[in-house]
Amino acid sequence: MSRFLVYQGSSEMPRWGEAFSEVQIVAPQLAEEQSCRGDLVWVVVEQGDWVGLCSRLSAAGVLVAVMSFNPHSAEAYRAFNAGARGYVHALSTPDTLCRVDIVIRNQGFWVWHELMDSLVGGVFKALGGADSMRSGELDELTDRERDVALAVAEGRSNKVVARDLGITERTVKAHLGAVFRKLDVKDRMQLILRLSRDQ
Repeated sequence: MSRFLVYQGSSEMPRWGEAFSEVQIVAPQLAEEQSCRGDLVWVVVEQGDWVGLCSRLSAAGVLVAVMSFNPHSAEAYRAFNAGARGYVHALSTPDTLCRVDIVIRNQGFWVWHELMDSLVGGVFKALGGADSMRSGELDELTDRERDVALAVAEGRSNKVVARDLGITERTVKAHLGAVFRKLDVKDRMQLILRLSRDQ
């Protein structure tokens, strides 16, 4: 499996070099001509008809990840609708880029964190929100863990939760880890499903 980067910008992308030693930087047309089923093509959204390119590559069985220097939810939706398997900030750390690469190559999807927060909050509301929780569901949590769990279930990011509760993001992550352990869930989506079970 080969890895291609469709990018024609003037600024360098040094994090790419750190993340991937073997990558071919190509123009959109060359990405279509040279990539094969199972290859991974990273497309920077600043490339002309990037949505059309993603659609054509995806239809040909090529795995597609989209990168944006200015990520936002509407653009992420366009990327996924065009068949992309991942959407990430173009200036992500090399470690993040490697994780995205692994997830996509293993047939997973990498969803931009703000889009995931929004999705989680929407699902929680659709399932009835805090009003639909079973009584006693959060009894084993401390008051602060309960506050963090409910805020996250409502779709707030760690940064927003930290600001709202007057604590650091690191503390939010620690509380969230404790919540996941105590409620035996692995991620935010499992958390909202657990909290929203029928009584």
